[in-house]
Amino acid sequence: MRVLYHRNFDKKYLKLRTGQKQKFQERQALFMSDPFHPSLNNHRLHGEYVGCRSIDITGDLRAHYELIDVSTAMFVIIGTHSELYGK
Repeated sequence: MRVLYHRNFDKKYLKLRTGQKQKFQERQALFMSDPFHPSLNNHRLHGEYVGCRSIDITGDLRAHYELIDVSTAMFVIIGTHSELYGK
C-alpha cells in the first residue's frame, strides 16, 4: 500500500507529542501490511467525513484516510476523538 499525506494531516501531525508520532508510525506500518488488521479498528465514516475511513492510533487518537485507488491511501487528518467529532 502506498501512502500519501494531505497538508491538513501534516499540520496536525507536527503538533503531536513524540510518543503519539511513534505510535502513528507503528500503526501506519501495520496498516501498510494489513489495512484491516483487527487492532486498527478500520471502519467507514459518515456525516462530515463521508467517503473516509478511520483507524485507531491510540485509545483516543484516530487517523482518517481516503482510498485514492486500490493500492494508494491518503491520510487526511489525525486527532483525538473529541477534536475530530466535537464530542
